[in-house]
Amino acid sequence: MDRLFAVLGAASGFIAVAAGAFGAHALKARLAPDLLAVFETGARYQMYHALALLAAAWAATRWPGRLLAASGGCFVAGTVLFSFSLYALALTGVRGFGAITPFGGVLFLAGWLLLLLAAWRSPRP
Repeated sequence: MDRLFAVLGAASGFIAVAAGAFGAHALKARLAPDLLAVFETGARYQMYHALALLAAAWAATRWPGRLLAASGGCFVAGTVLFSFSLYALALTGVRGFGAITPFGGVLFLAGWLLLLLAAWRSPRP
C-alpha cells in the first residue's frame, strides 16, 4: 500500500503542478475570473491531497492496516470527485459539475479522519 500511495501521490502532485501552470498561463485570458478561481481551487486541493497521499504512504510503513488503506483510498477518490469536477466546471461552464464537488470534499474529510484514527490506534513502540 505504501508504494501505491507514493506513486499516486507523486502522480497527483505532478498533475496539480501542471494544472496550476495551465491555469495561470493558458487559461488566464480564456476564462472568466470566477471560473479561473474555480480551476485554481481544484489544483490547490489536488496538491494538498497529493501531499496527504505521500503522508499516507509514509504512515503505511509505520501503521499498516485497513484504516490507513481506507484513508488513502478516500484521498484518491476525493481528488477525482473534488478537483476533477472543478476542472470540468471551469473548462465547460456546466454548473452541474459543481454538484459532484461536495462528495469529494466529504471524502477528503473522511481521509483525514481515517488517517487520524490509524495514527491514534497504532501500537506504541
